[in-house]
Amino acid sequence: MIHEHGLECRDLLGNLSEFIDGGLDDETCEKLRSHMSGCENCRLVFDTTTRTIYLYQTVANETALPEDVRGRLFNTLKLDDLIKPTRRAHES
Repeated sequence: MIHEHGLECRDLLGNLSEFIDGGLDDETCEKLRSHMSGCENCRLVFDTTTRTIYLYQTVANETALPEDVRGRLFNTLKLDDLIKPTRRAHES
């Protein structure tokens, strides 16, 4: 969807990570803020993403995932290379 300031939703989504991390110039940030002020869907994506990051940063350090859940998650996200072998894998 294109809004009155010419920004498309996909433009926001393409810059979302950099926007959240503070890696965009002021003009681009202002365009994204303006876009989100008039686009409920993009605002929802932004809010959900920032809340997820916050929860990860605050809760991840306090709560460890069970090894089988962590393995399935990494497999689903195609991050298998980051999974450290378990002790049983070394014993085999």
